[in-house]
Amino acid sequence: MCGIVGYVGSDRSIEVLMGGLRRLEYRGYDSAGVAVIDGDGDLGSRKRSGKLKVLADDLKRHPLDNGGTGIGHTRWATHGGPTDENAHPHLGDDGKLALIHNGIIENFAALKQELLDAGETFTSETDSEVAALLVGRAYRETGDLTAAMQQVVNRLDGAFTLLAIHRDQPGVVVGARRNSPLIVGLGEGENFLGSDVAAFIEHTRRAVAIGQDQLVTIRPDEVTITDFHGNVAEFEPFEVAWDASASEKGGWPNFMSKEISEEPEAVANTLLGRVTDGLVQLDELAELDQTLRDIDRVTIVACGTAAYAGMVGKYAVEQWARVPVEVELAHEFRYREPVLSERTLVVSISQSGETMDTLMAVKYAAEHGAKTLSICNTQGATIPRESDAVLYTHAGPEVAVASTKAFVAQITALYLFGLHLARLRASLDERAHRDLVTELTDVPAKIDLVLDTSERISELAHWMADTRSVLFLGRHVGYPVALEGALKLKELAYIHAEGFAAGELKHGPIALIEPGQIVFVVVPSPRDERSLHAKVVSNIQEIRARGARVIAIAEQGDAAVLPFADEVIQIPLAGPFFEPMLAVVPLHIFARDLATAKGLDVDQPRNLAKSVTVE
Repeated sequence: MCGIVGYVGSDRSIEVLMGGLRRLEYRGYDSAGVAVIDGDGDLGSRKRSGKLKVLADDLKRHPLDNGGTGIGHTRWATHGGPTDENAHPHLGDDGKLALIHNGIIENFAALKQELLDAGETFTSETDSEVAALLVGRAYRETGDLTAAMQQVVNRLDGAFTLLAIHRDQPGVVVGARRNSPLIVGLGEGENFLGSDVAAFIEHTRRAVAIGQDQLVTIRPDEVTITDFHGNVAEFEPFEVAWDASASEKGGWPNFMSKEISEEPEAVANTLLGRVTDGLVQLDELAELDQTLRDIDRVTIVACGTAAYAGMVGKYAVEQWARVPVEVELAHEFRYREPVLSERTLVVSISQSGETMDTLMAVKYAAEHGAKTLSICNTQGATIPRESDAVLYTHAGPEVAVASTKAFVAQITALYLFGLHLARLRASLDERAHRDLVTELTDVPAKIDLVLDTSERISELAHWMADTRSVLFLGRHVGYPVALEGALKLKELAYIHAEGFAAGELKHGPIALIEPGQIVFVVVPSPRDERSLHAKVVSNIQEIRARGARVIAIAEQGDAAVLPFADEVIQIPLAGPFFEPMLAVVPLHIFARDLATAKGLDVDQPRNLAKSVTVE
């Protein structure tokens, strides 16, 4: 979620760090900072909230002395808002050590209390400062930065990439990686570290990927990699096949492709730190727990893709927590004078947290006595600030206008909320709760398997480049997936696309079917006796009899659909509520590739903006 850069070499650290951060700003743009050991052996640091340009302008006005050792960071806020104090680097060992962090340290609260008890002082609200102070204390014991880092990482839970430098060891940067990316760039008389190769591609194409639970120490002419216990690890460099011009996108041809590839990570990061001993535990909702026990209705307000995520969540929350849920388009909500009370919970969903329609709906709800919960991807945004509580997704920055990874992250957050609510209201037994949590935590790996089918989906999209109309059908949780598939095609390919509840087909939409009409059908699993599998297969037969060309999204092993579909895109087996998070991925890929085949810009479709901040 954050972008990190490390450098050892000649006296040009600031230029290298700032150049790397510019290419990594897609990973976070809440704040940025650098720390450098200059030629006199002094450690200087500068950090500012806001986009990278704020830091760049500050460095022009008040330059840091340059040097050959440095680290840089561009932040996407998780713990603590986007302020100067919360920006990285964070300092330790009385300002002699600087540290940057990407990820979430789950056990930071206990470690922070330990440090407070030992007399340490904190200057930020971040979990990252805990690591800086711990490594600083360990350095005072060991006198060696690598040993200090090794001592600390074995105490940290969660996901992290850490980079650190110390005034007393110029020419050394130490990094550590767990569940978060870290790459080494191999230069001549200089070496680099980064969140991805974009950080250093301007300077070298030779790279080494750091493995899980590994430490790396770079010097100008040496790279050493060990595991967290100090055992030396062998490594094999690879050659990066693309140049700096593509680096802002991490080597992907467009941001949408990159973000589709990050859908598994978006789900995993949203789950991180929210499952304890196989049960969902949402500490951020603790102050709202009594209210949640007493609510008699949930209203979800959102727009576009976020509204479709809300529709998926509605099915799960109602079944698990046994409370009525309705989904409203935010721009319609307040204009019909909805009935609200202190026992109504209004849940808003917004990737940016600045969607004006949704913001006004939240304000209206609060003014009329309802409690409000925000599901948002951007810390410190207006909607979370206006809400009684917030459940952040951790999908990372989403640059492409057409939302993809935010959609699956929002569903994940809604499922976490639904399971938390069910636990509070004792509407699910513990075994059922644990089984659902297991299914949810398996989703990222299953999305990875779906991404492996992208080549065939791309072939279909290019074959359909001249298609002028596509229909999408689904039932139950498959219905909002059909709506999402149609929306993506409208946004990106500029063609007629409609999503329907398959049961509505005979009530009018079947009139649209003519020979050659492309219809995507989201097919539920036949393994669930309560599913609508047989009815959806009947829908396929009805439209196939009228000449439609059917592309089915169905689970592996679903033989019943094979005789009636022209093409079957298979997804891994999953429970009924987790199928949508898999079935939507081929539809995202298809929309992207059809637009690409038509020569269109998939990142910036016409007439659209990423965040709608006017009503």
